[in-house]
Amino acid sequence: MTASNQAATAPSSTLELFVRQIRYEGRNIQSYELVDPDGRELPPFTAGAHIDVHLSNGIVRQYSLCNSPGDRRRYVIAVLRDEKGRGGSKAVHEQLHVQDRLRVSYPRNNFELAEGARKIILLAGGIGVTPLKSMAHQLAAAGDVEYEFHYCAREAQCAAFMEELKALIEPQRLHFHFDGGEPSRGLDIGALLRDEAQDGTHVYYCGPAGFMRACAEACGNWPTAAVHCEHFKAPERASAPESRTPGEFTVEIASTGQRLPVPVDKSIADVLKAAGIAVQTSCEAGLCATCKVRYLAGEVEHQDCILDGDDQRNFLTICVSRGKSELLVLDL
Repeated sequence: MTASNQAATAPSSTLELFVRQIRYEGRNIQSYELVDPDGRELPPFTAGAHIDVHLSNGIVRQYSLCNSPGDRRRYVIAVLRDEKGRGGSKAVHEQLHVQDRLRVSYPRNNFELAEGARKIILLAGGIGVTPLKSMAHQLAAAGDVEYEFHYCAREAQCAAFMEELKALIEPQRLHFHFDGGEPSRGLDIGALLRDEAQDGTHVYYCGPAGFMRACAEACGNWPTAAVHCEHFKAPERASAPESRTPGEFTVEIASTGQRLPVPVDKSIADVLKAAGIAVQTSCEAGLCATCKVRYLAGEVEHQDCILDGDDQRNFLTICVSRGKSELLVLDL
């Protein structure tokens, strides 16, 4: 997996927003329009950004902003109710109502559009359309980059924002692919991308696990820097070889020399918080980069889905990364 450029660290404070509108967008999909309670402009964001949504039951979930980055008076997210999920989407559907107040983070972006691209291919699977829709707004407004948008779903009733996308994107750029639940009847992603790995072409994709695997396989021969994706859920990881036991290791705080053991059943973030060291976390699944920390020495087993090869040489995500070496020195 390759992620796009990392955004600067967002402010640590949160925003209290007003739920102005909730709309049905597709089967089990609702969009939520969030505005400042006093009608002020909201902090700016770039296409591909997401916010943390803090629910009243203590659950925090990340949702992509899907409206135009040029629209400074609202944030729009869309949420698919997942009965088999961890409970966040059900809580959003059941707890949020028009006129509620909702606490959210400032926007962060780990999935930005690359500068200087000659052509951009956007591939959306199901609810993975949300960050790509925002990209389409930005590309349509700029009008200076060739792009195409492919939206894959089971059927039209499962696709969100269809009419809005039709109004936004020229017909020759917009392609819907409905497979009726049989992927072989849908978009042949491999064929689409086979001849597109040309200088200046970038591909962006987001969707459910099977869709992500198909896109990753199709991009196998592409230049790493030209492939960008965002996972909504951490992909299943292959089991570690039987010969390797992910045992305890130690982290050292560079500023104080304090050393803290990290047991098998705790994350680095757990251990730091227990020691009273203030660190930010959010998704706790290696998806959002909120907890990205620089390390100065040691060997890391990276288990995140967000840092690219360059970042992994200097940073780790303390929610999921572990030490391959006995000691990791953190720049804290």
